[in-house]
Amino acid sequence: MRYFIVFSYFGKSYHGWQSQPNAITIQAVLEDSISKLLGENIAVVGAGRTDAGVHAKQMYAHFDFEGELAVDDFVFRLNAFLPDDIAVVGIHPVANDAHARFDAIERTYEYWITQRKNPFYMDTAHYVRHELDIDAMNKAAQLIRAHNDFECFSKSNTEVRTFLCKIKKAEWTRHTDRLVFKITADRFLRNMVRAIVGTLLDVGIGKSNLEDVRIILKGKDRSLAGASVPAKGLYLTKIVYPDTIKGNE
Repeated sequence: MRYFIVFSYFGKSYHGWQSQPNAITIQAVLEDSISKLLGENIAVVGAGRTDAGVHAKQMYAHFDFEGELAVDDFVFRLNAFLPDDIAVVGIHPVANDAHARFDAIERTYEYWITQRKNPFYMDTAHYVRHELDIDAMNKAAQLIRAHNDFECFSKSNTEVRTFLCKIKKAEWTRHTDRLVFKITADRFLRNMVRAIVGTLLDVGIGKSNLEDVRIILKGKDRSLAGASVPAKGLYLTKIVYPDTIKGNE
């Protein structure tokens, strides 16, 4: 039987999602906890990778287990076993060919900016002291939304088959104590959101303009784009699956 697991995590203490030798990762901790509770080695396949320090408000993964699983009781026991910075929301049986990564049709990220020093955002948002032109940043975001090849925002030396992504939404909004950039697409490249945010911040502070953004997009060269912003302000907030797959939250 295959199960989808829905969970969240605070990424500060982890070297990202994917298991690595000599590093603590979300995948390794989750696999270890599930395996110990079920009494056998369980492999967990995530909906995607998040880099070191990135947070997730909603993350999906799947695992296979042939024994009996009382889901509600197992969620309770698993949460008691996991560290405080990882929380399981639910576990759902799905078709045996359902895949947490390949069946996902949409993903949403948020990036948080604070413009005043705030100790409560020390590990959860990026502090930018400069005045920002939000209108210009949103105009630049719409240029990016209209594009589809994002090699210019991809981490160098990344082995991917294509740099094509379909962006559905890309917008800055101002909240009481922070700025939030929200972006939704069918897929994302490694480091893509943080590179986009860095590029838009350059526009916001007047370091670059809309024509510069057009040149960056056409250039397909990571060195032309802005610097990657810190991981601590990035959140994976939503993953969407087809209605044929159970487990959408």
